[in-house]
Amino acid sequence: MSQRFSVAVHILALLASEPSKLLTSEWIASSVNTNAVVVRRLLGLLRRAGWVKTRAGREGGFELAVDPSALTLREVYQAVEEGRIIGIHAAPNPRCPVGSCIGAALGSVVASAQEAMLAELGKRSLADVVKELSVRRERKG
Repeated sequence: MSQRFSVAVHILALLASEPSKLLTSEWIASSVNTNAVVVRRLLGLLRRAGWVKTRAGREGGFELAVDPSALTLREVYQAVEEGRIIGIHAAPNPRCPVGSCIGAALGSVVASAQEAMLAELGKRSLADVVKELSVRRERKG
């Protein structure tokens, strides 16, 4: 399964949590625990969406360019993910009574599940995630 959505939200939450700092892709990658190249690819998508700004130079880095309460998780998902949350196998045996119809039989179910997930993500903002992170950090101690 793709992890682009959760990593993108992680990146955006870091930027929202550190509004007075410019964060480097290396620093962000250490938080995400992945390669900086992966982070830079996602930062590129987030920058194209208008949510992240870049400052070049030795003291440069990335910063959030949008109010976290104005950015829904649905928008983030749609900016970084491709396709459906549930895939339907592309080449079942067309001579099989199940294989010849399985795509059509599952199509509406998958479409409904996708829309339900997107609707739920549309109810939550980046600010909600940042707030939840803060609450969880306080509980830890």
